[in-house]
Parts: sequence; structure tokens; C-alpha cells
Amino acid sequence: MSEVIVVGAGPAGLMAADVIASAGHAVTVVDHMPTVGRKFLMAGRGGLNLTHSEGRDRFLARYGAAGVRLAPAIDAFPPEALRAFARDLGEETFVGTSGRVFPCAFKASPLLRAWLARLDRLGVTRRTRLRWIGFADGRPLFRKSDGAEETLACDAVVLALGGASWPRLGSDGGWTAVLAGEGVRIAPLRPTNCGFEVAWSDVFRSRFEGHPLKRLAVHFRDLVSVGEAMITADGLEGGAIYGLSGPLRDAIAAEGPVDVVVDLKPGMTVAELETALSGGRKGDSLSNRLRKGAGLPPPAIGLMREATGGTLPSAAAELAALIKSVGLRITAARPLERAISSAGGILLDEVTPDFMLKRLPGVFVAGEMLDWEAPTGGFLLQACFSTGKAAGEGVVARLGGPAAH
Repeated sequence: MSEVIVVGAGPAGLMAADVIASAGHAVTVVDHMPTVGRKFLMAGRGGLNLTHSEGRDRFLARYGAAGVRLAPAIDAFPPEALRAFARDLGEETFVGTSGRVFPCAFKASPLLRAWLARLDRLGVTRRTRLRWIGFADGRPLFRKSDGAEETLACDAVVLALGGASWPRLGSDGGWTAVLAGEGVRIAPLRPTNCGFEVAWSDVFRSRFEGHPLKRLAVHFRDLVSVGEAMITADGLEGGAIYGLSGPLRDAIAAEGPVDVVVDLKPGMTVAELETALSGGRKGDSLSNRLRKGAGLPPPAIGLMREATGGTLPSAAAELAALIKSVGLRITAARPLERAISSAGGILLDEVTPDFMLKRLPGVFVAGEMLDWEAPTGGFLLQACFSTGKAAGEGVVARLGGPAAH
């Protein structure tokens, strides 16, 4: 029986451990946090969006250029297989109106408990409060919480250390320096699915911080993202802005602040809005006309005023045009530690088709530490599960043993 060390106890690491242990190998999962699956549990607070139901080609396109490289892993363990995996653990899933897939329990803890129990039955050992710091004499080297160091003997290693978003949950990106020192090429970790900064006026910030903007479309050059957004003290966050986070982040890095256009009523045309705003009772205030005629709540009206320096046009045609094109200047991405996920990581050219590092034979990698990014909506977790399974199967193929099931 071969010994395998899996470093990182998120979805990618646990999936790799499941595959390898199912093939009859001894597996130890190591994590530097006191408990496992912390970021997975945090994702469950929003309902645990496991995956998405859209078709294969559109699904893979969500990963941009990396979709071609991820395709074999996702094809081998697609959304349908992930749903079946959850079902085997006693957690049925359903497809929401947006096409997103959730467990019926709408949280992560039952799934994680059932999964850990399964891993226990497979004989997987878990060790916590051990931070991976490199290799010594070919063995993975760890630092304990008391500062002492320990190596663990093994026949293969899976690294599933995540990116660097929400580092307090365990993924802090510290592995980048270690692997770079081994000659592995790594794209810098950058925030994605993140909020962006807007220089709000004090009046707008004090009145609307924490208020949502429902059903809007954000346009950036030839791109558009539809969804909701939340007004923060220093900008915007939420699905409508997350969908543009990669292009916005890269444009700001190259050019400095950039402009976006917000459509507050994407379901109505300018002509329809003009007609709606032309009615109303004589003497209605401008805010009442916008609220009754266009269905705009105070935060949306406030955003229009913010974009025009406080003065709104009174003519229906001009108001309608403004509703469809509220201009905002985006100055910066929010810090990486506040992002939902991170872009960058190990270049995909650095790994074999079964996710082994070319420069470190016997060391496999999976999950968010690879150089890919995707929007929220289940695409992040799906790629973590799929690459974790692929890396696990790569280990099994290298060590010998029956195919995982």
C-alpha cells in the first residue's frame, strides 16, 4: 500500500483524497488550520452554489482561455457527476431559476460532515495545524504551530492549497514562494469576483452604504453583466460587478481608472421609459416620477444624482436616457484578501495532463492554486472538484491500483 499526502483540506484536496483512498492507498490529509473545509463552509452561508446546469460549451467558456486545458477534467467529472456525488453522500440537489445548482439543505455543513465520515471509512487520516513549507530530502516539510518542523514520508503528494482570497479561512498564497523557489512558473495572484472602488460623495455614502441595487446591467466596453449590486462605503460589489471583475481589474492595472455604464432598467427601452415618465400627476416631485413611472427605489435615484453631480434633468426623454446609461468611474479593485476568489497561480503549462508538476515528479496540484479564474455561479467549486478528482486519478495511475469510482 502506497502512502500519499494531500496538503489542503478544501474541496479539491478532499476529492483527491477520496479518489486515492478509494483505490486502496493510505492517505493523510494535512491542513494548517485547526479544522478542515473552512472556506467551503463559508461558501455554504450563501446557499452553497455547487455547480451550474448550463450546457458544456457555454460552461467551459466561463473559464476563458483556461477552459481548453480544464475541459478534460470537467468532462470526466461534469456537473451531473458532482450532483450524483452529493446524492451518494445523502444530499440531494436542485436547479434554481438562474440555472445554479444547490443542495436542498442549502448549506455546506451536512455535505461536509457526510463526506468526512466517508473519508473516515476509507481510512483517510486527517492532521491539522501543520503548515507546508517545502520539501526536505524529497519529503514534504511542515511547520507545527509550536514552530517545530516535521517531514512526512510518502510516495506521492497532492497540493491543493487554494488561492489567496479570504486568507483567514486558510488560503493565504504562501505556497507561491515555495514553488517558485523550485522553478515552477506562477502567474501573480490577483483578486477576482471582487468589489471595486468608486469615489462616492460623502452625502451618497452616508445615505446609501449597505443598500442593494436590484436587477441592473453594468456595461464595460463591449462586455455586459446583469445582476444585482451592493453599495459599499468605497464602491460596489455583488454579482453584476463580479461578472466583469477580470476585465476591469486588468484594464485598471494597465490604464488606471476606467468608466462603466450602469443600466438601471435593463428590461425596458429608452422609449418605454420615456412614455412611463411622461405620465404621472401634476406636481409630483422628480423622485416620485422616477419611483412611480420607472419603478426606481431611492438608491437607484441616488446613483443617478451621484453621476450627474446632484442635478437631474426634468425632461422625460433625458431622464429615460440617464436611467439607461449612468456613468461611473471605477478607480481600483478591492484587495485580494476581500475577494471571493483569486486569479493567477501555477501556469497550466507547468503541469502534465494528469495535473502533476513537470518539475517535481510525484507532486500533483489541483484547485484554485492553478492559473484559471471563473465567475461565481458554481463554476469555481466545479473546477476545484474536477481538478481534485483528476489529480487523484493521476496519483492512482502513477502508483498503480484500480481506477477510482
